[in-house]
Amino acid sequence: MTTNGNGSMEARLHELQEWKEKIRLAGGSDKIAKQHESGKLTARERIETLLDPQSFVETDMFVKHRSTDFGMDKSEAPDEGVVTGYGTIGGRQVFIFAQDFTVLGGSLGEAHASKIMKVMDLAGKVGAPLIGINDSGGARIQEGVDSLAGYGGIFLRNTMYSGVIPQITAILGPCAGGAVYSPAITDFIIMSKASYMFITGPKVIEAITHEKVTPEKLGGPMTHNATSGVAHFAAEDDKAALQLIRELLSYFPQSNREKPPVKPCQDNPKRLVPKLREVVPDDPKKPYNMMHIIREVVDDGQFLEVHRHYAQNLIVGFARFNGQPVGIVANQPFFMAGCLDINASVKGARFVRFCDSFNIPLVTLVDVPGFLPGTAQEYGGIIRHGAKLIYAYAEATVPKISIITRKAYGGALIVMSSHFLRGDINYAYPTAEAAVMGPEGAVGILYGKKLQGAKDPAQMEEELVHEYRERFANPYRCAEAGYIEEVLDPQETRLKITGSLEMLRNKQDTNPWRKHGNIPL
Repeated sequence: MTTNGNGSMEARLHELQEWKEKIRLAGGSDKIAKQHESGKLTARERIETLLDPQSFVETDMFVKHRSTDFGMDKSEAPDEGVVTGYGTIGGRQVFIFAQDFTVLGGSLGEAHASKIMKVMDLAGKVGAPLIGINDSGGARIQEGVDSLAGYGGIFLRNTMYSGVIPQITAILGPCAGGAVYSPAITDFIIMSKASYMFITGPKVIEAITHEKVTPEKLGGPMTHNATSGVAHFAAEDDKAALQLIRELLSYFPQSNREKPPVKPCQDNPKRLVPKLREVVPDDPKKPYNMMHIIREVVDDGQFLEVHRHYAQNLIVGFARFNGQPVGIVANQPFFMAGCLDINASVKGARFVRFCDSFNIPLVTLVDVPGFLPGTAQEYGGIIRHGAKLIYAYAEATVPKISIITRKAYGGALIVMSSHFLRGDINYAYPTAEAAVMGPEGAVGILYGKKLQGAKDPAQMEEELVHEYRERFANPYRCAEAGYIEEVLDPQETRLKITGSLEMLRNKQDTNPWRKHGNIPL
């Protein structure tokens, strides 16, 4: 940037305004029009849509790159391909960067990265959420290794501020190569239909493996929401993604030094829900939808599900009880009978650790027949991955409440926020079954020889299963041992959860001093 030399304040102010207007035009009207034609907003439009009106304060507007190689011209990068600053969402401060695809394809160079790193450091110092909007062609090749250094600095800050401030990423365009690892370290990733993420591009994959893939098939939003599990939300377009960020942040505190914000609630915290007496089938083999319980007991039926398309045998998400945000973890009998497998274990562990990092209580609804058996799971490391969920629950110091709605067998009983892992309050429905294994399996092991010699093995097995279920697989054995606090009437579910949360409001729990634990990654 050059100026016209000495001049009056009026002239300088006029010049300043001209420079600002030029920077705000970014890549120019033609490229802005092209951005709109592809169904995407510009970087500044995204920020204006996301933040409260007139709250945005831009930082480092005049920063420029120093590269002159390959014909690089400073006039080509009026905002360095990224807009940074801070503002408010719902009156609460946030820090933000939005990559500008209209300027050199949003490519990341040294100065581009320095703008992002500065706003990340400000967020960390202040203790406020960080939002990153990615729409970039990747590293700025003209700047060589300086671009890679920029990525390294961003990755470092993502890591250092993990668990300190909430970090949310919206992928609203391309995100490729090394650029994908910054979003991967953040807490939540939202992808729009126009976005894709991958480490290795389609052309390179085709050259190496002779497999032809499109960017959408390789790394589109549903690929990462349903198959890889990299992304947590899929949005129709930019506006839907940005609205989702606003909703998500409403459940979080500003930093790990605060408790989540309590929202005024008109839904009676002591409300009974008689229909819950009919949700869980009498037949223990019949599936039902755990969502019917969740939506009936949370405030106003509002539940923000996370990772909805991935590992659907486990539900995780945010809700409120009497205005207080909670994280909900629930087995889903509607998929794979609610078994825990590798993907569900990792999904649950990551969510539990996020909630614990930001002082969000955990409510766990349990209906789990065990860990999924089979060589595919064993070879895939179900022992190691299942241990992540154990580790997460055991380490968590936030209030932890669980309800066994039907089945809780074997190691899976222990994993799901049990007393053995420092669960604070544990309940069970009257028809709940809690045992080392299911009655059928137990009878087969305990009475195998007896059944072989019986005149009517099927009749004897039915009688023994009934006897085992009555004597061992019932909630009263757990209650007698003090492993659950109460066998409750299902219609009292909301009342008991809100009451327990109120009682645990000032809970204090600690872990032994350590630099950090060694979670079985």
